[in-house]
Formats: sequence, C-alpha cells, structure tokens
Amino acid sequence: MKKLLSICVLLAGYWMFAASARAQVVVIANPSVASSSVSKEELRKVFIEGASRLKDGSKVTPVLLKQGPAHSAFLLHYLETTDVRLMVVWRGLVLTGQGTVPKSFDSEAEMVQYVASKPGALGYISNSTAHDGVKVLAVQ
Repeated sequence: MKKLLSICVLLAGYWMFAASARAQVVVIANPSVASSSVSKEELRKVFIEGASRLKDGSKVTPVLLKQGPAHSAFLLHYLETTDVRLMVVWRGLVLTGQGTVPKSFDSEAEMVQYVASKPGALGYISNSTAHDGVKVLAVQ
C-alpha cells in the first residue's frame, strides 16, 4: 500500500510539473500562417514527420532551439520525444530525401527574429520571451 501511495504522489508531482512546463512554452508562427491554433498532433507531424502543411493548408517550416528549458519542455510536452530521438528521425528523413534538418537557433531572441521574417516559419519560445512580430498559436 505504501508503494502504491508513493507512486501516486510521484505521478501527481510529474503531472503538476508537466502542466507548469506546458504553460511556460508558446508556439509561435510567422503572421503569414493563417491558423490561430494548432494541435499537438499537427506539431508532431510537422516537427517529427516532416509535414509541410497544417490542417488549414498553411505552409509551414519548423525551426528549433538548440537547447534550453523551452526546448526541453516543447519536446517533452508537445512532441513527446527527446532531443536524441528527434535528431535521429530528422537524419532519417534527410537520408531518404524526404526532408532537411530544421534550422536551429542558440537563443530564443534569434528564433523570434527569424520566425518574424520568414513566411511559414513555426517555432516555440518561453512565454516570457518578447515576441514582437510573430503570432502566438494556441495549442489544443
């Protein structure tokens, strides 16, 4: 019984952390993207499977952060993968001619600047990062 209670407490802690981390990351897009929201499934298709369009038909190009808390939270909570698994998938897409590795940035400010200037760009940042010139998409 104690073991079951311990497991329940650990799971509750994890879910509270997960909800907090999700709330700290926002998905951003160039204003040319018509959609105002995106689903986790669409994010997975774009960032993991190499899809180039959202359900509404908007053409998108994913961009990544190289590291950091926003990058880790995005991978864990929206893509449900790890950095290593993501790179393995993208290398496979490149080797089979089905895609190119997304452009990646050292800082969130660089990502915001790029997304603001590149039609169709789709990325993510901490919600506390200034995001002038980009559109924040609600994640469903």
